[in-house]
Amino acid sequence: MKVLLIKDVKSLGKAGEVKEVKDGYGQNFLIAKGFAKAATNEVLRKYESDKKKEAENLRFELANLEKLKEELAKITICITKPVGANGSLFGGVTKDEIAHALKEQKGIELDKKSLECDTIKELGVHEISAKLGHAIHALFKLEVKGE
Repeated sequence: MKVLLIKDVKSLGKAGEVKEVKDGYGQNFLIAKGFAKAATNEVLRKYESDKKKEAENLRFELANLEKLKEELAKITICITKPVGANGSLFGGVTKDEIAHALKEQKGIELDKKSLECDTIKELGVHEISAKLGHAIHALFKLEVKGE
């Protein structure tokens, strides 16, 4: 009996492979436990079309992330914080504040966990790195002004 593996099976193979197995093992274990489907022409065609759709969705997502990266490269956001007598900031600018300012000022929503920076404790222009996913990193500028 031929089966299409849906999940990795340790002693048999990886998901997506078509394997020849004994009828009892295929029916009573692999198919019953949801590790495989009987490898009919219809099942194989559906699997191939699902793989094509998945690849197309990935290409679309990567294109959107590249577009966002280019958009972020042109952006400078501004945050104003109170300053002490010696010219240093009270507290600092956190990732949460940066993400909130980015959403308010430019309409771009990023999770604060995707930002790669420490708490900023100095006035001036700082470069912020953001992980967008799929190994795509973007840089944008943050200007910290004193009140």
